[in-house]
Amino acid sequence: MNAILKVSLKVCGKSPFVLFITIVALCCGCRPTVAQTTNAGRADQAAPAQQDRPAQPAAASGEQSPSHKYFTDVVLVNQNGEKMRFYSDLLQGKVVIINSFFATCQGVCLPMNRNLEKVQQALGDHIGKEVNIISISVDPTVDTPASLKEYAKKLHARPGWYFLTGDQQNVEFALKKLGQFVPDKQDHLSILIIGNERTGLWKKAFALASGDELVKVVESVLNDQAPASK
Repeated sequence: MNAILKVSLKVCGKSPFVLFITIVALCCGCRPTVAQTTNAGRADQAAPAQQDRPAQPAAASGEQSPSHKYFTDVVLVNQNGEKMRFYSDLLQGKVVIINSFFATCQGVCLPMNRNLEKVQQALGDHIGKEVNIISISVDPTVDTPASLKEYAKKLHARPGWYFLTGDQQNVEFALKKLGQFVPDKQDHLSILIIGNERTGLWKKAFALASGDELVKVVESVLNDQAPASK
């Protein structure tokens, strides 16, 4: 489909996902099926039962933000073999561009990530500072850090673009939090999630849209301003 799906989500209250939604179009995954867009839920509704949660590092002292509570610090592993806490190391205070893929994909994954390469080039020095690109493997048992490092080289990925794998339980947990989990890797979504964790603005866009269009969406999130304090 030659269309963009864009969902704008603005955080309000105590939940990271009490939001308004504007749907322009739907996009496709690797298989020719239309991706389902689900309503974003409250953090307390979306969180799995305690016994289903993967092991996480102990929380720092002090009250956690709603976003921290929702996304959690589930541990993933980047292409350099480094363990990364999902919220604290990847999302906190950043503008993030997130997609799911797998390195052996013969369909949309490489074109989708080539688009992210264009976004990386357009954003220049913002990458790794204000902006992180986060590509999460839906095939963590095959996509090792070493194989993802080789994949990242093909895309000329610079510091700030993380290709993530890890324990399957942890990866699935993170993908479920993002609404990107699929039981079959071939059904993964061709959707970018673009969020400004600091201001609470989140959008979605079709990852195979033109690079220029994606850059505009990312810049709109990057330039979002936090509401003035009362």
